Amino acid sequence: MSLDRVSKRGESISANVLRHWSKVVAYILPSAALLALVLLLPFATQAQKATVANTTESLPAGPMQGKATTACTECHEARIILQQRLSKAAWTKEVDKMVKWGAVVDVADRDALIDYLSSNFSPDKSSYDPPTSTRQKARR
Repeated sequence: MSLDRVSKRGESISANVLRHWSKVVAYILPSAALLALVLLLPFATQAQKATVANTTESLPAGPMQGKATTACTECHEARIILQQRLSKAAWTKEVDKMVKWGAVVDVADRDALIDYLSSNFSPDKSSYDPPTSTRQKARR
């Protein structure tokens, strides 16, 4: 006896079962996704607020601090910028590359952003000294 029996419609039983379960999944999946979103959204927004607060404080004060924070920390932490020691030409290439990758930098702000980065993170500046926690300070 064959496992692929035929229903009254002429379909195999396995095709009929598959069609039934695909309807069940199509009905349940959106509800499960919505429930997961509702449950996890508060945690995601708290983490995002903490990250934005930390990155704003990390970048040096200046007329382009806000725009640098907005453009750069959309994809990575401010620490990535703070570690760099690049010339103006290298910052120009870096900013242009990031714009090609999707960083939102207004054309009118491009040169001022490059000036901000190259004056605060140039090769003649001292190397990046990451902040230490209280625990790390106690060990020293």
